[in-house]
Amino acid sequence: MTTLRSITVYCSSSPHLEEAFAQTADRLARAIAKRGATLVYGGGGIGLMGVIARSAKAEGGRVEGIITEKFLALEQGWDGCDELVVVGSMRERKRQLAERADAFLVLPGGLGTFEEFFEILVARQIGDHHKPIGIVNDRGYYDPMLAMIDHSVEHRFVKPAARALLHVHPDPDWVLDACAKEAADGRAAAEYDPQRFLPMGPR
Repeated sequence: MTTLRSITVYCSSSPHLEEAFAQTADRLARAIAKRGATLVYGGGGIGLMGVIARSAKAEGGRVEGIITEKFLALEQGWDGCDELVVVGSMRERKRQLAERADAFLVLPGGLGTFEEFFEILVARQIGDHHKPIGIVNDRGYYDPMLAMIDHSVEHRFVKPAARALLHVHPDPDWVLDACAKEAADGRAAAEYDPQRFLPMGPR
């Protein structure tokens, strides 16, 4: 069984996506369930959210959804969750998604997914958590975002150590293996905390 007992997945709730994205989401969700981990997600029943919830459940996994009252109707909150928590604000939704996770995985998504990813990455950088972060870079979807981060590293706005925290690959199993290895190896120890690295200094 994986050392990761619970994995939060951030992804799109849009119902208008290319089928290939749904296929990769299905693979990820089934892989999480096969490893004995709980899927934690945004509670929706459409888009990639709906795919991962149904696929994890079909594979025998446990599914926990966290959704706001506002989005309950818009995202058609999925009543097949083992636990569906309805909260009053996005802040509370994100808090529970973060606290329930042993690791964070990111599938393709829009502005909400971008926000959740960067919030989790910044929280890791400043030491608010020490949990692995993986990006399933399906069909190169996140190439532009990663290029932006690399550009920021090049110009010394972002520490290389922060960029190195991300496990990025198009294959869901590869990303899960990398996150599980980080958790098992204790890579979250202080010496891997980007805040412990020396300042970048003047150019």
